[in-house]
Amino acid sequence: MSAPALPTLNAALNASSAVLLVAGYLFIRRRRVTAHRACMALAVLTSAVFLVSYVTYHVQVGSVRFQGTGWIRPLYFTILVTHTVLAVVIVPLVLVTLSRALRGRFDRHRAIARVTLPLWLYVSVTGVVVYVMLYHG
Repeated sequence: MSAPALPTLNAALNASSAVLLVAGYLFIRRRRVTAHRACMALAVLTSAVFLVSYVTYHVQVGSVRFQGTGWIRPLYFTILVTHTVLAVVIVPLVLVTLSRALRGRFDRHRAIARVTLPLWLYVSVTGVVVYVMLYHG
């Protein structure tokens, strides 16, 4: 895949991750454990593919400057900074949450998942928002 196509792929992966996270949450609320596991495993996979694609793109292209002006500029940077900080924070949270589930420590899994899910969802959704603002704004 060519470098110019990667931002669109990255946005699609982020959007897919967000949908999978919401579906996984809804499944576990309905006690559909197998469907929950499948959605969460796919969300982890989707996010991992995103990370590889994101790094590949930025190694090839570098930084892309935001061209917006006026009120949209501080909004963009506020979203970008919160997205970036939480994207760093979410990686170990996801790994710990996943590890606890895989080891059958569901009480501890549930406790950390209550923090991990909303942060991961925020990172996934704001990833799409950053893409739209940067490449289609």
